[in-house]
Amino acid sequence: MTIIPFDDRDGAIWLDGALVPWRDAKLHVLSHGLHYASAVFEGERVYDGQIFKLTEHSERLGESARILGFSLPYTVDEIDAACRDVVAANAIGDGYVRPVAWRGSEMMGVSAQATQIRVAIAAWPWPSYFDPAALSRGIALTTSPWRRPAPDTAPVHSKAAGLYMICTMSKHAAEAQGFQDALMLDWRGLVAEATGANIFLAMDGRLHTPVPDCFLDGITRRTVIDLARRRGIEVVERQIRPEELAQADEVFLTGTAAEVAPVGRIDDRVFTPGRISECLREDYAALVRTSRDAVPDAAE
Repeated sequence: MTIIPFDDRDGAIWLDGALVPWRDAKLHVLSHGLHYASAVFEGERVYDGQIFKLTEHSERLGESARILGFSLPYTVDEIDAACRDVVAANAIGDGYVRPVAWRGSEMMGVSAQATQIRVAIAAWPWPSYFDPAALSRGIALTTSPWRRPAPDTAPVHSKAAGLYMICTMSKHAAEAQGFQDALMLDWRGLVAEATGANIFLAMDGRLHTPVPDCFLDGITRRTVIDLARRRGIEVVERQIRPEELAQADEVFLTGTAAEVAPVGRIDDRVFTPGRISECLREDYAALVRTSRDAVPDAAE
């Protein structure tokens, strides 16, 4: 497989208020965000040229920055507009948008109060997050040895770059064993999420999903909960023990990148993608191309 490096592509990236040629969007090696993980980001999907739930993502970017102790130098409306400009400049039909904000290179050290807050937004075409063949039978997960931290030990409700280090480690280890992703437990040993997606269990006709008290309450998660309730499916948010996986009829993941992804295996437990996950997958696929949330000037 030929890999096209992300620093050597054609197109434009929005950087600190202006569109610049893709290859010119750079940061210094002594940027604080690189050394101390003082960075936050978002992941957004583009469908038919429109960004789904754009304003919700822009608002969360600002909230993530606030939790990490800095403010974005742009309003939500300005971030929304910049995201749309990037999608248009790169002629993205179906793809992915990555806004990111980080502390710059003015200071190097744990304390960095005087650093400039840098903001960049890139977009590129992106197909399915998981291999379509794996999705058809349900992706395979293995339980990660790394756990999501307790709320009093990390900024767990921000989409902070540093929190994803253990996700990368977990996913790499899972892929090395032939799995597509990893299931992460929380600091208590309860089911939390996958490395970049929330998890749902269908049990006795109801949907059960962990309470997001130490990980992100995903925008896709909330969307799917709403879709389920529209279908009359009861959704139960609660603490879930790993042994309860054996009682699940279906399991699926939700996330901006993953969308709605059926799970066929977790360690030695096997699941069959069924009616609930298939219906919600279809409902979500229809919503992202028809929802008012995907229209550029729609109110969020």
